[in-house]
Amino acid sequence: MRSSTVLQTGLVAALPFAVHAASGSGQSTRYWDCCKPSCSWSGKASVNRPVLACDANNNPLSDASVKSGCDGGSAYTCANNSPWAVNDQLAYGFAATKLSGGTESSWCCACYALTFTSGPVAGKTLVVQSTSTGGDLGSNHFDINMPGGGVGLFDGCTRQFGGLPGAQYGGISSRSQCDSFPAALKPGCQWRFDWFQNADNPNFTFKQVQCPSELTSRTGCKRNDDSQFPVFTAPSGGGTNPSTPTTPPSSGGGSGCTADKYAQCGGSGWSGCTNCPSGSTCKTINDYYHQCA
Repeated sequence: MRSSTVLQTGLVAALPFAVHAASGSGQSTRYWDCCKPSCSWSGKASVNRPVLACDANNNPLSDASVKSGCDGGSAYTCANNSPWAVNDQLAYGFAATKLSGGTESSWCCACYALTFTSGPVAGKTLVVQSTSTGGDLGSNHFDINMPGGGVGLFDGCTRQFGGLPGAQYGGISSRSQCDSFPAALKPGCQWRFDWFQNADNPNFTFKQVQCPSELTSRTGCKRNDDSQFPVFTAPSGGGTNPSTPTTPPSSGGGSGCTADKYAQCGGSGWSGCTNCPSGSTCKTINDYYHQCA
């Protein structure tokens, strides 16, 4: 549902010394339009680099000026911008955002802890990094990236994949429809019906936090003022995510488990699976994120 940005903006002015950690109550929607994230353009905020975009085959692009697939170009949202569960009470993901009292320069690549207050996910926490902004969003509005959530205003999925199932707004209606999605998008699609319990635009409270490395390793983007925000503390309890190893891999390179194709397989601080399935290898995307591809 977020707006597609084509032109690069001018360099953002230096941020003031003191920063305000945004917080409040918000509303959610869902989408996956395949477009190049609007925070993937240079000059949107004071960051180390723009959000990584990918080509049609999910290979990260080093050139931030590549035109969006939603505007006839070849840059798209990377599949690893899908949400995933850490345990049954905590998940990580990405979103398009629009917050009251801020601008794109304060939202791009910022992270927020959303604690849901309605629907079947009430009490659960989703930590998101803002990878896009949108003029069509309301105040304190987070449009959560999830494959199968509907393309909204812009559709790059037809150009990238020949189209994805589901309505323009809201997307698909059952988990079984995820089976027809490209392999790289299936886990994020299924997340909606598993961890997220097919919640329909639940409300939440939110607070801005330092970005967990699990998020910045996927986007490659970190705000220069990130360290001035509170460190996120994961909620206690919650059990473990069945798809996550319950013990860290051995010191011999994580030989005890194999990551899924397109999943993370290494990087600074990574303690998960480091082997890749047959037909793929662990490729270095950046210092913090290696991916089976």
